[in-house]
Amino acid sequence: MEPSQGHPPPLRLLLIDDERGFVTTLAKRLAKRNIQTAQAFSGREGIQLLRKSDFDVVLLDLKMEDIDGMEVLKIIKIMAPDLPVIMLSGHASEETARLGIKAGACDYLTKPYDLQELVEKISQVVRRENK
Repeated sequence: MEPSQGHPPPLRLLLIDDERGFVTTLAKRLAKRNIQTAQAFSGREGIQLLRKSDFDVVLLDLKMEDIDGMEVLKIIKIMAPDLPVIMLSGHASEETARLGIKAGACDYLTKPYDLQELVEKISQVVRRENK
């Protein structure tokens, strides 16, 4: 399907977070901003989705039940080294942020976050990767 005149195709975002309510609400809010969201409720599910589809950016929670977000980040960077990953956490520390960036994340955001700030970060990292 061709994108309609004047409208860019939606960004494809993979959202990996085990908080179902947060994920579904955020996906609906991002859809209104031309960001198509695939939802994964665990690290394993996120890795499986990444094997099946292409994404422009990943939004990855740090603290999950099955696999720690840092481990998921390392796996993503092996599978798709150029795929931008934004770390997301309610348990943020500067040390964790530094470790995430060192492991290959391109940015970091703490919960609660401002939706507009998140959308801007997503747009920035995608633009950066497409240059």
